[in-house]
Amino acid sequence: MVRSWMRGALVGLPLLGASCSAHAAPEPAKQEAAASALTKGAINDATFREPEAEADKPKGKSKRPEKDAEAKRPDPLLIKVQVLLDRARFSPGAIDGRDGENLRGALRAYAAAQGLPAEGKLTRALFDKLQGTSPDPVVSDYAITDTDVKGPFVEKMPPKMEEQADVGPMRYTNIREMLSERFHMQRDLLSALNPGVPLDKAGGSLIVAAVPPTGDGKVEGAPLAPKVSRIEVDKKTKRVRAYGEDGTLTADYPASIGSSEKPAPDGTAKVKAVAFDPWYTYNPKYRFKGVKTRKKFSIHPGPNNPVGLVWIDLSIESYGIHGTPEPEKIGKTESHGCIRLTNWDARDLASHTVKGAKVEFLDK
Repeated sequence: MVRSWMRGALVGLPLLGASCSAHAAPEPAKQEAAASALTKGAINDATFREPEAEADKPKGKSKRPEKDAEAKRPDPLLIKVQVLLDRARFSPGAIDGRDGENLRGALRAYAAAQGLPAEGKLTRALFDKLQGTSPDPVVSDYAITDTDVKGPFVEKMPPKMEEQADVGPMRYTNIREMLSERFHMQRDLLSALNPGVPLDKAGGSLIVAAVPPTGDGKVEGAPLAPKVSRIEVDKKTKRVRAYGEDGTLTADYPASIGSSEKPAPDGTAKVKAVAFDPWYTYNPKYRFKGVKTRKKFSIHPGPNNPVGLVWIDLSIESYGIHGTPEPEKIGKTESHGCIRLTNWDARDLASHTVKGAKVEFLDK
């Protein structure tokens, strides 16, 4: 069972470190191995470490394949940081334990909210602020249930939108996809944390991110976030920011915003309505690339629907803020013109946004 935590705290006191030990410090090699171990203890106990100086980094391609492989592995410290950012509603997107623009964007936003330099990198002061928001573990155990295993799932998802109209409910394609999205994780990270655990059998124990499970509603012990009356869609940073009625920043999410085919609009709009588990209707006048039919068609609701689990309808015709069937691509690929968030971020934003909320499109 995922434990409760305090979520949404924008200011926190750093936790006090342990007192000095009389024992000798571990050897560097042992410290490095412990830092890279993908265990529950290594992630929950991860502490800030100074980044390697540029002058100390090896030049050119490493001659040690094991070092190259190590660099590509998820980092326990970054998993911890991403979970803490997610809880604080400064979303890093799909939690993957790796450095990337979504993580840097979340760190910039969180640092700015704390009055710290928005450098887009992890610093000791920033880590202390994040860690001070909650003493609870950042990963916990989850037991696979019979319901998880049974699904039902979509056995084969057609790649073409017009073919998806015949699928029926746009459910997950397998349990790995379902559990990864439930706990805001990249699928590769779920597998890396749980090698050898069969996903097709109930009772297996998984290590998962301790975040509010997508679609499960209010989390016990988590304070309710203020209602959102203003939303900023920042095209340059590829972030969506939510503000309460008093002007306080309440959440910040990574987004895919528009495309060369259908750019995101300029100016301002208003939220007309919010729909959870929406149908998707394709209008032939959109002429999306890859869609050959010139007839209107509709796709059933579900997490793999083209607009995911949420549609926030805007006053600009055919534009909205919505979820996605591919959360791992958010902030990295274009959308069909709208503002696309991960399903969990879209649900979080939609559950707090009031009708008539102002939406501003920024292009600084």
